[in-house]
Amino acid sequence: MKKVLCVLISMLLAIGMFACGESTDELTTINVSEVTHSIFYAPQYVAMELGYFEEYGIKVELTNAGGADKVMAALLSGDCQIGLAGPEQTIYLYNAGQQDYVVNFAQLTQCDGSFLIAREPDENFTIEKLRGSHIIGGRVGGMPVMVLEYILRKNGITPNVDCIVDTSVAFNAMSGAFIGGTGDYVSLFEPNATTLEKAEQGYVVMSLGTESGSIPYTVYQAQKSYMQANPEIIEGFTKAIQKGLDYVWSHSAEETAQVIAPHFTDTSVDDMVKVINRYKEICAFAEDTLLKKDGFELLQDIMQQSGQLDTRTDYSVLVDTTYANH
Repeated sequence: MKKVLCVLISMLLAIGMFACGESTDELTTINVSEVTHSIFYAPQYVAMELGYFEEYGIKVELTNAGGADKVMAALLSGDCQIGLAGPEQTIYLYNAGQQDYVVNFAQLTQCDGSFLIAREPDENFTIEKLRGSHIIGGRVGGMPVMVLEYILRKNGITPNVDCIVDTSVAFNAMSGAFIGGTGDYVSLFEPNATTLEKAEQGYVVMSLGTESGSIPYTVYQAQKSYMQANPEIIEGFTKAIQKGLDYVWSHSAEETAQVIAPHFTDTSVDDMVKVINRYKEICAFAEDTLLKKDGFELLQDIMQQSGQLDTRTDYSVLVDTTYANH
C-alpha cells in the first residue's frame, strides 16, 4: 500500500511539474489592429519576426484596419486588444464621454511618416508652390490631413482658401485616386510613395515629418479596463516594442529590411532599404516608447488649429507612462 501511495504521489508531482511547464510555455494571443500596413512601423515587424513578443509570453495577431477611426472601433468592439494609431482618436473618444476610454501607453513613431507626391519631378519644390493646388490630404480629423494643414498654415497658406485640401478620398484609396487623375498632389505613406516613384506615376517632393517637427504620430493604445486587468501584457508588449526600436536604430537598413521582408512580399528588399533609410533620415522612428507631454500638447495645438478640437484633454488622463522606457 505504501509503495502504491509513493507511486501515486510521484505521478501527481510529475503531472504538476508538466502542467507548470505548459503554463510557462503558453503564449497569450493579442489581436493588434494597425492603422495601415507600412514600413513606417518597421520596429513592430522586427519585434514580431525576431520573437521579442514571445520572450514576454505574447503572440501577436495583426490586422490592417485602414484608418485610425476603424482602429478605435475595433478596440471598442473587442475585435482587438491593442491598437496602433494616432493619439487624436483617443482624445475624440474621451471628449465624447466614453467611460471606458482608450489610453495611449507606448509611442512608435515621432513625426509624420507621409510624403507629398507631385505628378512631375521637382528638385526646386517649395511649399509656396502648393498655393492654388488640389491636394489629396486624407480623412477629416485624421493626423495626416491635420499635419498637412498645420504645415500649410505655418507657411502662410490657408487650407481651402489658398488651396484645396481634399478630404473626400478614403485613406486606403488615396494612391489609386491620384493615379486615376485626382489632385495635383497627394500625401502618402511608404511603401506607396516609392511604388508610385518606381512606376513614374508620382514623385516625392517633401517630407511632411521634416516640416511638422516632432509629434507622437503613431502610438499603442488600449482600453482603460484592459490595461487595468492585464498590466503584465501591456508591460511585456511595450518592452518588445522597445527592443524593436533598439534593433532598427542599431542595425543597418539592409539588415532591418531582411528581417521585415515577410511582411512586405510585394516590395523588393532594395525598395525597403530605400524607405527605411528615408525614415531614419527624418528620425521617424522613436528612440524610446515614452510619449512625452510636450509632443502631446503640440498634437492638441495642431488639432485645434484644424478646427477639430474644442476642449483639450489633460496629458495624465490619456497617457500612461508606467510601462514606457524612460
